[in-house]
Amino acid sequence: MHEELAARLGADVTDLHRLSGGASRETWSFDADGRALILRRDPPASPDADAMAREAALLASAARAGVPVPSLVDHGDDLAGTPFLIMERLSGETIPRRLLRDEAYAAVRPRLARDLGGVLARLHTMEPVPGLPDDDPLTAITTYYEAFGEPRPAVELVLRWLRENRPAASGRRAVVHGDFRNGNLMIAPDGVTGVLDWELTHLGDPAEDLGWLCVKAWRFGSPHPAGGFGSREDLLAGYAAAGGTPPTPEELRWWEVYGTLRWGILCRHQAERFLSGSDTSIEYAVLGRRVCEQEHDMLLALGLTSPVTVEDPLAGEALAGHSPPHDRPGASALIDAVGAFLLEAEQPDDRLRFHARVAASALRIARRELLLGEAHREAHAARLAKLGCASDADLAAAIREGTLDDRRDEVVGAIRASIVDKLTVANPRHLALPG
Repeated sequence: MHEELAARLGADVTDLHRLSGGASRETWSFDADGRALILRRDPPASPDADAMAREAALLASAARAGVPVPSLVDHGDDLAGTPFLIMERLSGETIPRRLLRDEAYAAVRPRLARDLGGVLARLHTMEPVPGLPDDDPLTAITTYYEAFGEPRPAVELVLRWLRENRPAASGRRAVVHGDFRNGNLMIAPDGVTGVLDWELTHLGDPAEDLGWLCVKAWRFGSPHPAGGFGSREDLLAGYAAAGGTPPTPEELRWWEVYGTLRWGILCRHQAERFLSGSDTSIEYAVLGRRVCEQEHDMLLALGLTSPVTVEDPLAGEALAGHSPPHDRPGASALIDAVGAFLLEAEQPDDRLRFHARVAASALRIARRELLLGEAHREAHAARLAKLGCASDADLAAAIREGTLDDRRDEVVGAIRASIVDKLTVANPRHLALPG
């Protein structure tokens, strides 16, 4: 790819390396002819030339609307066999934990919610480009979910709430970024320098972008609702000051709940790449175990559960134990040793360091499931039986059809307990995060 990139640009290419971000497209950083550049390309196994061309057109439309975006350098259908975009590399940071904690961003953090509201107001004045999806969001996400053939009681509970509480059509229509959130924003110590990753852009109600930014997943442990930076009120004030028409609090809440469900479905979609065997990346494997985080957050958003502190089952486990006649160290200690190696080994780039952390997390999940899996299976079966259900599919159908409405508290309690069990294995710390 190095030679093809140099030939395309007519300049020497140096420091070409892949970055850790981007679950669906590859992102590479490099220098050429004195310029700091970024290459975005489709995985060779799943090229989409139309989508890449659409993203190039969106960057141009966004720039005309006053949205901070990287300048487009080149794009096309074939670089090393796959569609691509080349753009300038912006200054700033995208990693949420740094933006929310590092001293370098302490001065800008208090005004970011308001500033991001202003960016969204300008974004929603963009001229549409050909080929943007224009689907009903609730119908589309329901169809997406049902295609997995994997009924989930928590999802059915939220889908029913969304149907029953959907706001009246606002009449507002705009280009919707679709993934405007902490992690897809380039931020420097003096403010926002770029809005990135336009591949989920579509037409719709602009309130969708505002609600998506407020989804709990994008706060990364911060108590501040708007991307972890500030309040919903600041976000909407910035939106209004820049000419946008803010949604009502009820509309914003609906889109937050919708966004939480959407992220859960997107996690399951990414996990399907691993489950189907099309991509065995450890990142996609672990994303499948993050779906329960969003199930918990859905219940939080609806006031059906509360944060709870659960001890990590690995904290008190005796790591020195072993099973005779096998020698020491035992299986648990060996798994821990591999996890420590992954975290401590010198990795040559950010992407491998990121995947090493993900792999260490996968080992912890596996160990917790080996410890608790059988007990959780039995408890889950007992909860279902008490409700007269043989499976999650039965309970999901009962929620959808309303046949257990007279036992709603029991239904919610059973779903809540199952999610606590799943998170105790997948990520017990998530249970304690504020809503």
